[in-house]
Amino acid sequence: MNMAMKGYFSNLNASKVETNHHHHHLLRRRQNSPIVSQKPFSFSKPPLRIVAAAAEEGNSSNNVRSTSDVKGSGTTARGRRLLKIREEKRKREFDRLRNYPAWAKVLENACKDDEELRAVLGDSIGDPELMRKRVEERVRKKGRDFYKQKTGSVLSFKVSFRDFNPLDSYIWFELYGSPSDREVNLIGTVIQSWYVMGRLGAFNSSNLQLANSSMEYDPLYDADKGFKVLPSSCHDISDVEFQDNWGRVWVDLGTADLFSIDVFLNCMTVLSANYLGIQQIVFGGHSMGDWEEGMTNPDYGYKYFKI
Repeated sequence: MNMAMKGYFSNLNASKVETNHHHHHLLRRRQNSPIVSQKPFSFSKPPLRIVAAAAEEGNSSNNVRSTSDVKGSGTTARGRRLLKIREEKRKREFDRLRNYPAWAKVLENACKDDEELRAVLGDSIGDPELMRKRVEERVRKKGRDFYKQKTGSVLSFKVSFRDFNPLDSYIWFELYGSPSDREVNLIGTVIQSWYVMGRLGAFNSSNLQLANSSMEYDPLYDADKGFKVLPSSCHDISDVEFQDNWGRVWVDLGTADLFSIDVFLNCMTVLSANYLGIQQIVFGGHSMGDWEEGMTNPDYGYKYFKI
């Protein structure tokens, strides 16, 4: 029995020793690997930190993207002003092209081939209203035809007399159209020259020594006879006036002979044939066509040549 009890206690002590040794071994394993026991806790936080970091990264990228957008549209006051100016210029150009008259485009294209038209329009190209004023001014001064000079009329004009008084009457002439400033000057210069000759006694039928002479032999001219002839001269004349296509001039032929009318008509015949067309010439009368007495407004077609 003693042996049995001894064996029992020896086995009990051995088991205790073995148990203590097992516990000691487990403790050492726990001490050597403490992270293993904390793994469930350690994996609970990182997902939150990753989400937060992702959120921060998203906000940061949004901020960078919005900043780049702002810089692209101009962040400075000068950049915004330049952008506004470009937009306004683009809008004006669009409105100009949309509302640009067709006739203005035709004139603009015609300038490429016509130096005179290009000089007339000048810096008005692009401004229809200013272009219209320039063209009207040019037509008023030089006529409607830009490419072709006046060549006169192939038809002879009609001549009539209406109670013509050589000392106090108008001479009327009807043109084919309203004369330009150049044509007014041309007609006025011819009439002025005719009057100056009459004023100097050129239209004196009492001294026509060579009118019927032959040039086969050297003719003789008697200067004393010409000097003693009674003087004959025109007395007065008015300015040459125009209203639309009608013109008139008042004359007092004085002591000039009526063949001065022949000289006048000879001048007008060549003028009409070579330079500008005349439909008719009327000697005498008080009103012709749509002539309005007292109307001197250039806007309504009134023009004049000062003699």
